[in-house]
Amino acid sequence: MQLTRALLVPVLRTLPWRALGAAGAVGLLIVSMARLSDTADEPLALNLLRAAALAFALGLAFVLDDPARHTTTPVPTRRPARHALRVALVAPVTAAWSTAAVLLVPEAIRPPVGDVTLEAGAAFTLALAASAAAVRFTQAAEPGQAVAGAVLTTAVLGLLFWPGRWALFVGTQDPRWAEAHDRWGMVLAGAVVVWGVCGPEPLRRRVVLRPTGAA
Repeated sequence: MQLTRALLVPVLRTLPWRALGAAGAVGLLIVSMARLSDTADEPLALNLLRAAALAFALGLAFVLDDPARHTTTPVPTRRPARHALRVALVAPVTAAWSTAAVLLVPEAIRPPVGDVTLEAGAAFTLALAASAAAVRFTQAAEPGQAVAGAVLTTAVLGLLFWPGRWALFVGTQDPRWAEAHDRWGMVLAGAVVVWGVCGPEPLRRRVVLRPTGAA
């Protein structure tokens, strides 16, 4: 615990505040179109909120970037604790951003807040899970750029090719709305599981030395 407190300031300084700030600003600009447009309605507001959540998720893809990754591996504070600390420091910013995004949408055309928050939370967790997987299975210290590209590509392909019978991106008047958000809950749970599995450092591979001259 004492070592974790000692890591607080260094981690706070190395968090990707510029990437988060840029992603958050872009997201809020997207949502503000619902307030600035005279023809905005609930379907448009919903799509703007989804686009804004995706923009912020791209910023969160950089949260687990650690330039000192290969020098911090031997420290007593293990990787899951270090990752949890980074996410805990970003969580209040994420909550404040999400609140601001929802409040930017006029109340008259605001989609159900709980369901929209579930979608955003799933997107955010997927970005963090993808980052954790990149750290787990590669040697990259800062995989955020590649992860952000993968998240954006996945979102676009999902919109184009996701099967209609398992629809996720539906409108509030669609009879599949409730079922879609049951699926969003499963997406969120799956992302949490992936994140948990990818959290620990990989076990060192055993190296088998062959005797000199062996075939």
